[in-house]
Amino acid sequence: RRGKRRGLDDEADEGRGGEDGDGNEGKDAEEVESDLEDHEEINLEAFDVPLREWIAQDRTRKEIQYKFRYFLSKFREDDEFYGYGFIPLKEGAEAKRRRERILFQSPLTYEERIRHMCSSNKAALEVSYMHLMLVEPTLALWIDEAPRDMLDVMNEAATRHTLRLFPSYHTIKDEIHVRVSDVPLLDSLRDLRRGHLDGLVKVSGVITRRSGVFPQLKLAFYDCMRCKFITGPYRVEDSSSQSSGPEGSGRDVSETNAPAMCPECDGEGPFKLNASRSRYRNYQRVNLQERPGSVPPGRVPRTKEVVFLDDLVDCARPGEEVEITGIYCSSYDYHLTSRSGFPVFSTFVSANHVRKKEDASAACNLSEADRLSIMELASDPNIGKRIIQSIAPSIYGHEHVKMALAMSLFGAVPKNVNDKHRIRGDVNVLLLGDPGTAKSQMLKYAEATAPRAVYSTGKGASAVGLTASVHKDPLTKEWTLEGGALVLADRGVCLIDEFDKMNEQDRTSIHEAMEQQSISISKAGIVTSLQARCSVIAAANPIGGRYDSSCTLSENVELTDPILQRFDCLCVLQDVVDPVADERLARFVTESHMRSVPTSDVARGAALAPQRLRSETSPDGIDSAGDLIPQALLRKYIQYARANCRPALKGGTFDQEKIASLYVQLRKESSSAGGVPIAVRHIESIMRMSEAHAKMHLRDYVRDDDMDASIKCMLESFISAQKFSVRRSLRKSFAKFMSSGEDRVHLLLHILQDMMRNEAMYQTIRQRQLLKKEEVPPPEALEVPLDEFESRARDRRIYDVAEFCKGQAFQEAGYSLDMRRRVIVRNF
Repeated sequence: RRGKRRGLDDEADEGRGGEDGDGNEGKDAEEVESDLEDHEEINLEAFDVPLREWIAQDRTRKEIQYKFRYFLSKFREDDEFYGYGFIPLKEGAEAKRRRERILFQSPLTYEERIRHMCSSNKAALEVSYMHLMLVEPTLALWIDEAPRDMLDVMNEAATRHTLRLFPSYHTIKDEIHVRVSDVPLLDSLRDLRRGHLDGLVKVSGVITRRSGVFPQLKLAFYDCMRCKFITGPYRVEDSSSQSSGPEGSGRDVSETNAPAMCPECDGEGPFKLNASRSRYRNYQRVNLQERPGSVPPGRVPRTKEVVFLDDLVDCARPGEEVEITGIYCSSYDYHLTSRSGFPVFSTFVSANHVRKKEDASAACNLSEADRLSIMELASDPNIGKRIIQSIAPSIYGHEHVKMALAMSLFGAVPKNVNDKHRIRGDVNVLLLGDPGTAKSQMLKYAEATAPRAVYSTGKGASAVGLTASVHKDPLTKEWTLEGGALVLADRGVCLIDEFDKMNEQDRTSIHEAMEQQSISISKAGIVTSLQARCSVIAAANPIGGRYDSSCTLSENVELTDPILQRFDCLCVLQDVVDPVADERLARFVTESHMRSVPTSDVARGAALAPQRLRSETSPDGIDSAGDLIPQALLRKYIQYARANCRPALKGGTFDQEKIASLYVQLRKESSSAGGVPIAVRHIESIMRMSEAHAKMHLRDYVRDDDMDASIKCMLESFISAQKFSVRRSLRKSFAKFMSSGEDRVHLLLHILQDMMRNEAMYQTIRQRQLLKKEEVPPPEALEVPLDEFESRARDRRIYDVAEFCKGQAFQEAGYSLDMRRRVIVRNF
């Protein structure tokens, strides 16, 4: 070990000594290529010893390093499609030249990754297993069979290759770690057996607990107590540091790796670990639990311990769903052995690569094709209506509930006034209604669509489970904090079903989390504050199970006014008897069941693919089935909007007087009619929902139609919380604040008639000048440019005239639209 370490240090010194004096960053590509070509090739597959012994031989290690470095320096992304170094025999000369030109123009994949890694001062190089299988299948197979030995060789090769390109990088990072991604096989935690030991595995689950970061011994130096000579370094294996002996793992490690004889005085010790010269690495332990949806019926989720080393520490938080690629290891467990009476080994996964589920849809990891699809969706003027149609498409109706869910998923812009006063940007929604109105299904769809979501129920959640708990860490025996559902859902969505079944003491514990978005803890000598920046979507049942329309909302549910005021939108779902609506609902459910064919049956040919029985169009003119956005694309769209879109509130883009007068009248009606008391929080709610509506369209500022949608949501929430006897009068009194489609149609017709009148006057004056007559015949047709009409409409804060030009009022007035010339024509 000492010789190998010194050899690596000599090679690193050679790389550092080769640095140019003029400050150039490494050698040119020709120098690297000449360095790789000066190599004597051997046959890696011709061996008759165990694989680990074969890899440990010097000539085998050099050949593996050569092949891996050649792969790093030559591989391109397009090699995956054109074949690595392979030209078909039947390919013509022109096709060969075109292929070679494409390959030459495409960038070197891993050379670019190394440059990006060095520019970010990182020490992890992600290598795709599929790329390696395509080019060097022998190395890929050996990684699966002997991952620990292969990763050591590949880490050394990646370190040397990086030092060839950037000779001074050793001053920043002393070693480069190869992270293997895209492993095709995914194992379940409950399927890991003896055959997986010391092999490469890929498992998925949810992180439930995370320890602190501790230093772990990596290279050990020892002092001879007789002659004071320092010997070392000795490399400490990962598995040896995991053994839990009766005296503690630190003493076991130092004794296990101590030298047998001092090279200076030839004495047999004693030796003492030199803590100052020894080198350490970061070490962290997490618990990985099976996802609830992947657990077989009647079973309990299994948990496996995972070890994070070096740069992987703190790469995932509790509550996140991850895929971990690593080595399945075992270590002698003293405590289990003492209890059972025979040797017992505990197992764990030493992580090599971690991929979070939300990273697949994260804005920073979106592909160019995803960005183009998102921009194409945002350019659609009906994108807001399409998003509402795409939320829980298997549930009929409830448009205002789906609008509230969409606003909560997109969220608003948080504000921090002079770094002293923070105003939340998350939209909280409460669903209250009769049984069978699909409240839980709405929550489940929001959980599946939100990039980060935590689901809990009111009966199974306590104040500690929602906020934070204090427990003893099994590793350090110290009191540590463990976050609850609201903390785990930070920068996401927390969904609470059966909200009314919670105890009042438990419900009051989330008051601070819903408004200040923080949780203050003072337990077991720990005084701190945790972040809980999440939206809360709760579902509750009324008192007695059915909603009584003769009572207000506060009388129908056992929730206090402080908790009700913290919800931006209250959605009341009532199961009203209506023969026409019931017939439509029954037809919708029947067709939904007829279309719901298991995909496994379709794949094996046991059933035909479902077809649409009929084309149903919504009242807004949108095809309810043809314009649905796929859930995967909708998730990426939401993540992109939350990360990149920050709509601003500007003075000239919406009517501020309208909001002020609305607030005054809401306060007046709430004091006389009862229901939910209106406070200043509701003005902030209107602002938040308008920003969320602008985010749905990826706009940079809040427009008047965004504010109208927010006001409509707020008024619907307020009116539905009142008694049935006063709802109609309230709708009449607030009708002036709710701009309907008919109002816009009348206004656009007035604008268009005014433009046509001006055009007719202009044509008459022009004809008089040309013919020099006082009496001229009226024109047969008048034409108005569509762009000018749209500009006049935008002056009146109407931003979409496409629906108006397709409407019945437009045609009945005698107008027609010529999209080829982009003019509006009226014939006489």
